[in-house]
Amino acid sequence: MARLTKAQREWRPGMPKKRRSTKVMFASTVLLLEAFVMFFATLVVFGLRRGEFPPALILGVGIALSVVMVLACAVLNKPWGLALGWILQVVLVLTGIFEPAMFLVGALFALAWWYGIRTGIRLDREAAQREREQAEWEAAHPDHAAGPQPQSP
Repeated sequence: MARLTKAQREWRPGMPKKRRSTKVMFASTVLLLEAFVMFFATLVVFGLRRGEFPPALILGVGIALSVVMVLACAVLNKPWGLALGWILQVVLVLTGIFEPAMFLVGALFALAWWYGIRTGIRLDREAAQREREQAEWEAAHPDHAAGPQPQSP
């Protein structure tokens, strides 16, 4: 049998489900897409510049960057996770040194990262406000808080 996660072990009936951060979901999506782009850019550099750089170095660094981008998704909810994401954005732009098209690709992904973070923060703030307002309404109307009651015939 599979091991339960901490959230599954601590769950009790009637417990509200913890909201996932929209900011983290958007940031994870961008980082995962960047990991794929980084992998394919590695193959491009490997094919075009194999004579200029050792093939093991090209593949090692490119695949390592792809893996770091995937693993960074796991730490985005930590205080330093977004800083790591910004560092990876700069690294992606700087890969344009080896393949000039990556300057444009990296800049576009950095723009997507910024927009995802900004929009995610706004949506998380709006969701928290809705939850506060819902809690206030439920406190003021305890007889309606559970939802509509079934009618008995």
